[in-house]
Amino acid sequence: MQASKKILMFVGDYVEDYEAMFPFQALTMLGYIVHTVSPGKQAGETVKTAIHDFEKEQTYSEKPGHNLLLTATFDTIEPHKYVGLVIPGGRSPEYLRLNERVLQITRYFFLTNKPVAVTCHGPQILIAADVLKGRLCTGYPGLKPDLILAGAIWGEVDETLSNVYVDGNLVSSASWRGNPEWMRQFARLLAGKGYGF
Repeated sequence: MQASKKILMFVGDYVEDYEAMFPFQALTMLGYIVHTVSPGKQAGETVKTAIHDFEKEQTYSEKPGHNLLLTATFDTIEPHKYVGLVIPGGRSPEYLRLNERVLQITRYFFLTNKPVAVTCHGPQILIAADVLKGRLCTGYPGLKPDLILAGAIWGEVDETLSNVYVDGNLVSSASWRGNPEWMRQFARLLAGKGYGF
């Protein structure tokens, strides 16, 4: 497979299980090589995932998920070798955004107009990277004030939490309930840039 068919995915402990596992498997099925990376961890190590669900409480519930294998080492990745970036949600974005290299790599994908897929709490990284001014973006409803303060145009979320929006190189989703459409639109962006199969 050509080096130009690699996708980068930021993950960390307690990343949302469905939001990491589904894109990893779907993109691999389509023929991409997906590199899951986490600051401070090496290829072959794992991160713990969490399953977030919507069970009529005022916010989501959290249950133990799986151990997600890291397929590359964060410190050695070269962003120019990747055709797209995936940022799942869960609890990991709140601390991954504190890593300056995570933010630099995120900015690179926006500066080069390469496809970026973000969901749920993943926009916390985009907010910290300051790449959302004037951009349509959605996420978990609790992020609405943060996204608006960051200059984003909020993509409304209905009771299904499955809303997906596309704005240029960015495809955003409210939660794992939107996974099929989220990845369908991301694959379309990749194909539109000449990175499809």
